Amino acid sequence: MRVRSHVLDGSDLEPAAVVQRAIALQGQDLPAVLRAIAIRSRPGTTVAEVRAAFDTGALVRSWPMRGTLFATTPEHLAALLHFTSERTHRAAARRREQLGLTDEVVARARDVLAEALAAHPLRRAEALDLLIEAGIDAVGGRGYHLLMHLCVDGLAHWGPFDDTGTEQLLVRSTTAAPADPDAALAAVVRGYIAARGPVSETDLAWWTKLPRAALRRAAEAIEDLVEVRVEGSPAWVVGEPHAPEPSGVILVPGFDEWILGYADRSLVASPAMLDAIVPGGNGVFRPAVLVDGVAVGTWRASRSARSGPPAVELIERVPAGVRRAIEKAVAAWPHG
Repeated sequence: MRVRSHVLDGSDLEPAAVVQRAIALQGQDLPAVLRAIAIRSRPGTTVAEVRAAFDTGALVRSWPMRGTLFATTPEHLAALLHFTSERTHRAAARRREQLGLTDEVVARARDVLAEALAAHPLRRAEALDLLIEAGIDAVGGRGYHLLMHLCVDGLAHWGPFDDTGTEQLLVRSTTAAPADPDAALAAVVRGYIAARGPVSETDLAWWTKLPRAALRRAAEAIEDLVEVRVEGSPAWVVGEPHAPEPSGVILVPGFDEWILGYADRSLVASPAMLDAIVPGGNGVFRPAVLVDGVAVGTWRASRSARSGPPAVELIERVPAGVRRAIEKAVAAWPHG
């Protein structure tokens, strides 16, 4: 059922529509999120086409819910920040204090970047250099935190790519906050569930970082929300649930919502498998091999002669035929 919700069984969606439908997709690893969008788009969609959606402004990347980057749309970004920015700032208050980022420093940085972005987009290094030239210490973590803080404020976001196609440029945010906050929150809740269901209330609260009472009220306004039972526990889907069917071998990139979109990941990966996906608990999520929706191993594509041949590391036992299907899928991976 989740394979269908994630549209990993195929869709006719353009990249921007994939993200519009899902509200936001984990984007702290830029190459990975481009691939996550591509595999959920219509057959044949390339990473270059996903980048093009950022270049046109249809997609953006920012910190809409917490100190983690996500790919989203300008409209969803504005709506999410309306609900989450104050909470995100409160959560980071101690870190700001440790870095010496007073209200005066933040206000000065906002003025400097607002003036510069009114003229043209900026590379990250250019933005930090401008702050330093203005007498603001923006070296290391201070610079990163200032940029994040101002993006959470709604000043800017990461948008089009530079001429190398590898780095996103910082641009001024112009999309207004939602006129109807209640309807906007209901749309966020519905989108999260539709693109990941079945999900629990705990999953939803973990992903949005919003109070459960507000999320329940929003859920009550969704006419096509349906409660199901997953291993005896309540969960939500959007629309009438379809009978689950085997989905075979599916490859997902690192940091994919298949793993990171839920508070409880036990349905899709064993403890040993989760240890393999995040070796040493280092926060770096490796690409996963799914067999009928369950992670059984990790994989690596061959992106260049230097990176070596494709590789598969299976953690769970699979039949020989499934192993061959996995190796064939990795060898045929089209997204670099």
